[in-house]
Amino acid sequence: MDGEHRHAPAPEHTDAVMQKRVDAVLNEFFTLAKRRAGAVGSHYVDLWSVLERNSAGGKRFRPRMVQTAYEALGGRDVDAAARVGASFELLHTALIVHDDVIDRDYSRRGIPNVSGSYRDTATTAGIPTPAAEHRGMSAAVIAGDLALTGASRLLLAVECDGGVRTRLLDILDEAVFASAGGEMVDVEFSLSPELPTVDEILDMERAKTAVYSFEAPLQAGAVLAGASDDVIAALGDFGREVGTAYQVVDDLLGVFGVEADTGKTTTGDLREGKRTVLVAHAATTDEWFAIRPFIGKSDLTDAEAEHVRGRLESCGARAFAEGLIEQHARRALDVLRRPLIDDRLRDALTPVVDTVLERVR
Repeated sequence: MDGEHRHAPAPEHTDAVMQKRVDAVLNEFFTLAKRRAGAVGSHYVDLWSVLERNSAGGKRFRPRMVQTAYEALGGRDVDAAARVGASFELLHTALIVHDDVIDRDYSRRGIPNVSGSYRDTATTAGIPTPAAEHRGMSAAVIAGDLALTGASRLLLAVECDGGVRTRLLDILDEAVFASAGGEMVDVEFSLSPELPTVDEILDMERAKTAVYSFEAPLQAGAVLAGASDDVIAALGDFGREVGTAYQVVDDLLGVFGVEADTGKTTTGDLREGKRTVLVAHAATTDEWFAIRPFIGKSDLTDAEAEHVRGRLESCGARAFAEGLIEQHARRALDVLRRPLIDDRLRDALTPVVDTVLERVR
């Protein structure tokens, strides 16, 4: 960063303060977008409003990764960090909107998503269900595209050296590239009669989610702070390990979690036949023949789901997944013990690992 930023007062950092700054950037972005959309027409303004609602209310986890790395590495320009964080939040919005289209989901956490909102208004107006669903999916594809390009637009507006901005855009591009590849592999897995291996599942989950949720935001924060290439690379290694642990936790909670805590049904993954490390490991055991008929059973009952959970425990799949989480968490902590990671950065990132582990404790 240039001198005027380097010598600015140290930022007051709390999650609440960071979230307010990111929310302010996103509010400014959507206000401008809706103003521009007015020239096209009210329907376009409505789409931007629905997209804005779908980007609101999150935990702002990815901006937190940007901010944590940035401040721990001596960054002082809180406005620039908030804009980079908002870019990754908008990327997250884009990817989940498109993911819901792929999964043919019309809600997220019990609330209509973009496609659900447009489907529901169409059915209320008397439009037949197939046409209403097509309207919903079409709107979601367009909205996801807008959020995706918006993420780049936010980065272009960051006040920083041109070379830093180029590196930030490269990191964002790699995050989109990896996530799209992981999503495509996930689609292929869901359609293939052959079950993927545990390693193939982990590679897919890393590409689809861990890169844009952990690796890229941490590295973006480091680049913005002017960190060395070695530190930036180390943060990528840390993000990969902790991000992989996070995804295995999601697999575990998708079957064994508490719905009131996670906001996610514990039968959905089983009914969908989702390819997870639990299923991949179970398929290598003798108990698979008692489990297989229920994986992907669309009308799976609660009793059948409980039977599958029991079998996943008795065949060792649950313990295996828990072991993977601990293994990748340890690897993440090992990265933080490298000599090039100073105490301030180590102290800032260690709680990230703790947060991932606490989700399954």
